[in-house]
Amino acid sequence: MQIISFSPFGYEGAMVTVEVDLRRGIPAVDLVGLADNAVKEARERMRAAIRNSGFEFPSERVLISLSPADVKKEGAGFDLAMALAVLFEKAKIEKKIEKCDSKIKVLVMGELELAGRVRRVRGVHAAVSTAAECGIQYCIVPKENAEEASGVKEINVFVVDSLQNAWKVFAKLPKQVKKINNVENSAKLSNITCLPKKKSNNETDNHVIFSPVKIGTDFSGIVGQPKLVRALQIGAAGRHNIIAYGPPGCGKTLALRRFASLLPQLTLAESQPVTRIYSIAGCLPPKTNLIREAPFRMPHQSASLEGMIGGGRNCRPGEISLAHNGVLFLDEAAEFKTSVLQSLRVPLEEGRIVLSRAGRRTEFPAHFQLLIATNPCPCGNFGCDDKICVCSARSVEQYWRRFSSPLLDRIDIRIAVKANSGEKAVEGKTAISTEMLRKDIGRAVAIQRERQGKPNAWLSASEVAFYCKLDNSCKEWLENTTKEQGFSARAVHSCMKLARTIADMKGSFIITIQDLQEAVFFRKSNGVISML
Repeated sequence: MQIISFSPFGYEGAMVTVEVDLRRGIPAVDLVGLADNAVKEARERMRAAIRNSGFEFPSERVLISLSPADVKKEGAGFDLAMALAVLFEKAKIEKKIEKCDSKIKVLVMGELELAGRVRRVRGVHAAVSTAAECGIQYCIVPKENAEEASGVKEINVFVVDSLQNAWKVFAKLPKQVKKINNVENSAKLSNITCLPKKKSNNETDNHVIFSPVKIGTDFSGIVGQPKLVRALQIGAAGRHNIIAYGPPGCGKTLALRRFASLLPQLTLAESQPVTRIYSIAGCLPPKTNLIREAPFRMPHQSASLEGMIGGGRNCRPGEISLAHNGVLFLDEAAEFKTSVLQSLRVPLEEGRIVLSRAGRRTEFPAHFQLLIATNPCPCGNFGCDDKICVCSARSVEQYWRRFSSPLLDRIDIRIAVKANSGEKAVEGKTAISTEMLRKDIGRAVAIQRERQGKPNAWLSASEVAFYCKLDNSCKEWLENTTKEQGFSARAVHSCMKLARTIADMKGSFIITIQDLQEAVFFRKSNGVISML
């Protein structure tokens, strides 16, 4: 048998073969294969765990090789694999283990305590899913990572809580190979749990499901901002980027914080990469096998460039990848570093981010929906009827230059929020609730999943021409209006995608002039943005 472990570098990671050789010499443990300090320290943890678990550590000189040798190995996830490899090699020499097929590969992950207990490690979901893609059929992981590992199909997962139990699984695995698909036979090993092997299916997963509305996130609490609520509803239905700007206290942040309640649950295909990213980052919530709720990330204004796009010594995912298939909300966006804001332009366009560190390259998915909330000027009073703006025209222009025109051009919906806009709250009158907003959103999302398999906002230029067809009168109206507004080609496509979403919310196959008029209203630059 071959013992395989996993090195969580970047999004892909690398499968690592753990080999052991026992030879004559002064008793010691030599470790080769470009291991970092955490892996090197595993030698002592492994030695103590083996002895404290009732096993005899080899008296020979032990050589442990981690291959491929040119891949950096980091973390404590190699402990259990190295310990089992040492015990396996010792048992082979003493002929205490049944001869087995060398083609059988077993993924092993886990950190060892000195007493022999197995602790959870990060990246288990990514490791198990990668192992399944590589044809590995068996894996041994910590009991605390059971839910995380169970989200992967077509692989046999054994969960263990100690080195003793892990060795029981490993030593009896050759006999169990023919019976391993039978969960009852596999589970007869004492104190061992074999998770049921999930079978793949061909589900389309187009059914739209919403999570229960959490307390404090219902839109019935947003009163007096009907245009803002409508903009958020359209944005949720088509996953369009949104910028809301207005004076402090107008309610833009309050409304945008509740945006996540408008999003449906992720499909199986959408949840797999999200779960993998969170597993690699070590952010996967406990007892979670698949992340079904769309991520909602809200980084602080002090976020660094590396924290936003990812990177570091081991190419960890950043906020834009943690927001994959979800939302990235930048509150008080003008306070972010200019370099951080400009780094969003390429991922918004391509839906991915490529990182290169120390001669290695990795690519993280980054299909996210951008929400921006900001003041109209440094003092926040620009455009207010009842307040005086003390900012000069130059300071207002410099304030908005932090976003840059190319970044703003990638935002489909622009909404100016006023402190006293729309209707005021009156006794006995209720605002529209989240459940009411979800009806049109669910209809639009179901249509988009069935028609093109992705949100309207993520359509390419060629797909816009195919899925957002206009009749002659609509084409003529849009052409005249966009010339009048001075829209770019991207802005014209943005209007067509918005109109397509509005039509989908009504369940209409045809895009009407009324749909285009509403799309242009939310796309055109109002007030301060028109200065750029």
